Amino acid sequence: MASKKTAKKMISGASSLKAVDSALVSLDEMLAATTKAITAISKDSKSLSTSSKRLSKKRTTLTKKKKNASARVKKEANAENKKALKAIEKELAAIKKEATKVSTQKSAVFAELTSLKTVSKRAAAYTKAIANADKVLNKPKKKKRKRKVAK
Repeated sequence: MASKKTAKKMISGASSLKAVDSALVSLDEMLAATTKAITAISKDSKSLSTSSKRLSKKRTTLTKKKKNASARVKKEANAENKKALKAIEKELAAIKKEATKVSTQKSAVFAELTSLKTVSKRAAAYTKAIANADKVLNKPKKKKRKRKVAK
């Protein structure tokens, strides 16, 4: 069986120019969107960092309180001291649970922020390189002077 050879369709100058222009526009839009996302995620990252620090300080103070309360229980094991120790342990467990949640969120946000920054750097570099190439390509042609013929 003979197979038909189909002629490849030639692209026109206007359609190729349109494709290049739309690619440049989409690159600029993507760079703007990435920058906007970076600022939003940076805010989230900062708030997660502050809450992480807050929880860490709280956990440290509760650990000290627990140490003091357990020493009081060893010294004098009455119901009041035991109740105080249980309350501190319960609060400490809640803080640890919340801290693990914040930690997982923080690591996810950090990974996303890192990838967005990488993409943003690449897009900015491409945009800058294209702008420089456009400057070179759009320079007006220099007029050539006629040479004077020596007599």
